[in-house]
Amino acid sequence: MFKVGITRDTQRADGTSIFDPAALDIFRQAGLDAEFLVDDVKEVTAAQAAQYDALCVFNPKVTAATLAGPDRRVKIIARMGVGYDSVDVAACTANGVILTNTPDGVRRPVATTILLLILALSHKLMTKDAITRGGRWTETTKHMGIGLSGKTVGSLGVGNIGGEAFRLLAPLDMRHIAFDPYMKPADAAHLRVTLTDKDTVLRESDFVFINMPLTPETRGMVGERELALMKPTAYLINTSRGPIVQEKAIYAALSERRIAGAALDVFEQEPIAPDNPLLKLDNIIVTPHSICWTDEFFRNNAESAFRSVVAVSREETPTFVVNRDVLKRV
Repeated sequence: MFKVGITRDTQRADGTSIFDPAALDIFRQAGLDAEFLVDDVKEVTAAQAAQYDALCVFNPKVTAATLAGPDRRVKIIARMGVGYDSVDVAACTANGVILTNTPDGVRRPVATTILLLILALSHKLMTKDAITRGGRWTETTKHMGIGLSGKTVGSLGVGNIGGEAFRLLAPLDMRHIAFDPYMKPADAAHLRVTLTDKDTVLRESDFVFINMPLTPETRGMVGERELALMKPTAYLINTSRGPIVQEKAIYAALSERRIAGAALDVFEQEPIAPDNPLLKLDNIIVTPHSICWTDEFFRNNAESAFRSVVAVSREETPTFVVNRDVLKRV
């Protein structure tokens, strides 16, 4: 029997799953035996990897030690999410383990949060909430929002989520620009996005959102120099990975009012420390790396990951393979 393990962090204390339990029908219909791991761990252990042919992983790390056990039988790590910086990709490939992710599961949920944060920032939603709760109605004219028609929205990276965000933003009559060295001009034209260099995106955009994976190349790519290029009226949005933006630099830019504001769902260290100075600023929206967590998000990601597992159980190639070199070995 092909056995599937699902990390315990996808199950609540009362035993219910954070995703629609109907998603498990994918396994039942394929005749696969699936269960939640007994323990909720931060890193999948070699002992756990030895029990399953497939692991569906949400937050726990998968390291070289996970795959080093002599009794390991796991053939696929199905990451429930698009990012895979929590997985040792090289170790997966070296051990002949397929790694998949779920770009189809996160596309719409994350893109809608980008739209949400642009609207919240432009209308100064958090400020207006605060003055209402504080009985400061006389201050309303001091906190005027900005209209979006004719403004420029720019993305660092486009890809799956960025493309969906630009599609959702289309009715707002904004100018769309992006930096993505891997995007084909024809695909950009289809989205009505003008491709340009990174500095131009930062310099000309009224709203900049980041849509890049965390890699050695992108780590710390938005720092003091990049933020200095932005307009004093511009906003930065990061729903990608925290270490892409240098926190000391974004704190300085916000506290000195060199940019208008920011919305961060991700941070260099998570959970963010209670004494992090970013939390004391009044021109930033902060959320706990879960702004896109909806019933749709978890259902989509579970179903996508489970379909990848079923494909491997049938000795078929899953749709979303991260380490495609491994296919030459399996």
